[in-house]
Amino acid sequence: MKLLALDCSTEACSVALLDDSSGNISIDEIFELAPRQHTQRILPLVEQLLSDSHVSLNELDAIAYGRGPGSFTGLRICLGAVQGLAYGAELPVVGVSTLAAQAQAALDDGKGIDGLILSTLDARMDEVYWGVFQLQHGMAKLLGSERLTAPEQVELQTTAEAEGDLMAIGSGFNYASRMPVNQRVDLWRGDLLPTASAVAKLGYVDFNNGAAQSAAEARPVYLRDEVAWKKQTQRG
Repeated sequence: MKLLALDCSTEACSVALLDDSSGNISIDEIFELAPRQHTQRILPLVEQLLSDSHVSLNELDAIAYGRGPGSFTGLRICLGAVQGLAYGAELPVVGVSTLAAQAQAALDDGKGIDGLILSTLDARMDEVYWGVFQLQHGMAKLLGSERLTAPEQVELQTTAEAEGDLMAIGSGFNYASRMPVNQRVDLWRGDLLPTASAVAKLGYVDFNNGAAQSAAEARPVYLRDEVAWKKQTQRG
């Protein structure tokens, strides 16, 4: 299987190619910090990666993408690129949580700690996207749900989550001093970002578990829309 992965959810822009045709999984990636340049960079990066790997678009089996949460503009740019590529080659797509991809990137980095990972992204407007993840069979597994809250509401949600070491990652570090959970954090890695290679790993698992969809069904996940809908329903 050959799976292409794209991510533009933060200031980073990255693409990766996962290939398991040799019996072992190999991943090639191009990762760039390219603030406000995603539109200009994403498709040339795809072209460069496929060319360097001697793989054509028609040889792919699927495309995985960082579906959010993250930058509204970046998510739309990524989805547009994915749908364009997938429609042209008639490929299925797999959406991957960017908070999960960031947690997976931390696990793959190998410089963290064994235990729980609090994955965070600065959502602007004085809010934070966040979720708590656990290592299971080498992959980042979400505990509970992904949330969008004020920094003061970032917490470990269950007794099970409150046990063990805790590593916090991502740009939510900007609000670390306002998070009550910060007192529980053993290590902060504010420099970590989601990567296309992590999206590829998680997308590969999801694809093999039947999570693929058509390009027309692909959607970004903003979380902010979901929170606004819930508040409106409660006022209802």
